Amino acid sequence: MGGEGVHPPADACDFARFCSQLDFYALTDHAEALNPRTWEMTRESVRQCNAVASGAEQPDVIAFTGFEWTQVGLTPDEHFGHKNVLFKYDADDELPARPIAAPGITTRAFSKLSALWPLLTIPARAFPNQQGYLDFARHIRENGRYPVCPDDQHTKALPPTCRERAGSPDVLFRKLHEWGLDTLVIPHGTTWGFYTPLGYTWDKQLRADLDDDELQRLVEVFSGHGNSEEYRDFRSAEVTEDGLRCPEPVGGYEACCWRAGEVIRQRCEDPKSELCEQRVEKARADYLRVGLAGHATLPGEDVPDWQDCGQCTDCYLPAYQYRPGGAVQYILAKGDFEDPANPRHSSMGFIASSDNHSARPGTGYKEFARLRMTEARGAPSESWRASMFGDRGRPEPESISYTIDGLMERPPFELMWMERQASFFITGGLVAVHANERTREAIWDAMHSRNVYGTSGDRILLWFDLKNGPEGPLPMGSELWLGETPKFEVRAAGSFEQKPGCPPDVIQTLGEERVEHICAGECYNPGDRRRRITRIEVIRIQRQQSEDEPVADLIQDPWKSIPCPEGRELCVVEFEDPSYVELGRDLLYYVRAIQESTPTVNGGGLRCNGEACEPCYGNFRTSTEDDCLVDAEERAWSSPIFLKAGSEP
Repeated sequence: MGGEGVHPPADACDFARFCSQLDFYALTDHAEALNPRTWEMTRESVRQCNAVASGAEQPDVIAFTGFEWTQVGLTPDEHFGHKNVLFKYDADDELPARPIAAPGITTRAFSKLSALWPLLTIPARAFPNQQGYLDFARHIRENGRYPVCPDDQHTKALPPTCRERAGSPDVLFRKLHEWGLDTLVIPHGTTWGFYTPLGYTWDKQLRADLDDDELQRLVEVFSGHGNSEEYRDFRSAEVTEDGLRCPEPVGGYEACCWRAGEVIRQRCEDPKSELCEQRVEKARADYLRVGLAGHATLPGEDVPDWQDCGQCTDCYLPAYQYRPGGAVQYILAKGDFEDPANPRHSSMGFIASSDNHSARPGTGYKEFARLRMTEARGAPSESWRASMFGDRGRPEPESISYTIDGLMERPPFELMWMERQASFFITGGLVAVHANERTREAIWDAMHSRNVYGTSGDRILLWFDLKNGPEGPLPMGSELWLGETPKFEVRAAGSFEQKPGCPPDVIQTLGEERVEHICAGECYNPGDRRRRITRIEVIRIQRQQSEDEPVADLIQDPWKSIPCPEGRELCVVEFEDPSYVELGRDLLYYVRAIQESTPTVNGGGLRCNGEACEPCYGNFRTSTEDDCLVDAEERAWSSPIFLKAGSEP
């Protein structure tokens, strides 16, 4: 797939310290791919990273240990999505003995050779470079040898060598509480369509039994897989009592099930005939039947045929196949009314992350090396493409009616629509904390108190404060009762323009060969000029008070847009909301600091102009030297300030 092979966890430490020059990062591999041996390797790698600066009062880099609970459900009711689990300390007695995986598709893929058999036939073709593939097969076999932990025991009483699982968030939360450790659980990828079922919404995770206010303090708004912030009214499919229904195009959005019908219509001899209409409806039904792999039902299809279907065309760098029912704005506006007298809402702060699988935390410091600094991958030739993605055949006038079992016989990378996803992988974001010092305790306390913000990768500085809190100013992430007009202040400064190459001390320390291997020859290397913050956007969200309140009406984005004066490095703006008291309801406010446009890797998505699209492939069809740069406005998202109407009871 054009990748570089394995980057061990130790590379993440060097990348954070020397390439991206981060203050802190977290190593969170998929729990489903870990076993007792590799979990110990993970813990030890983080300890070694921290030991490098162990004598310093404020270490240059602080590494956190964690894992990702990678749950995927085949239907909206069964789906909960991915959550990163972080732990404060790195000693063995302050970490769980086992990561906690999610049963299902991901666990099967990393535990049974049969699930990935088509990939494991590659070594014969990859000679003489087959060792990495054979090692991967050995890892899968090793995972399968460890037994699954019993479900009916306290987590601390389980054998050390079993593989622990939690099928739903409530079980995950219970197990984490049984350990009694300092822990954070951070949902991420909540709008990603490549694994999220059609028609999914976050609703059920607002229930008290499927949420945990103490653990789930933060949510990811942006990563190397795109933006998950913005809510839109469209749906990839409508959930009805009779199953899924394909929605008609609305407001610039076209569902891919609908697009499947239009592709078939274009293949009809007479597009207006009754036979053609029957084939169009069949194509839409065939697509919905297999959901995420619906593209495979059209023989002879290619990426441009689908145009911009499934995408949020007016969102900022949106996640692929956008699922707005999982958007962060939706999560914060929606209420749970299991107890109608006491509606329940989520209150999470915002982070962003790099989220890649090449041990490269903080890749957004420069927009370069698309195939190394993002997750974009692809077959290096047409023959490899046929091997990895299957022979798509010739365009036929009728779609294929797959069963799920029949579909599973297709190559795995074809079913994930990897060729189309490649246009949506970007260099990733960062989380920033407001802490008094660079120590593990101060960073952790800032994350737990939600005094954090996310950026799209650039090191934008951002402060967002409520000026008239009951006892004085309060920072982003605060939650409080307020009975008067809220008054806010925002301060923001743009990121430093970057100089080419790496600082001399980095090259001297690592050596040119290692700098090229892990940093791709470029490091965080700031110049003296800061980019300009052009405006501050204020988003106001009213909390849903009854089930029948339309969520779209509660999200005002932007509620205000305030220009920043030219010629100043620091943009300072103030605003207030005179209507707050009159509304008499719970609200939240957060801000975006928008930076001047700069070239961005994959900044144009599928690069569609009308019906013509020019995808940015991860494979040989796009030059490896082409970073697919399109101008975009880098930004930072503050955590919200949550206000409860009136005086505290």
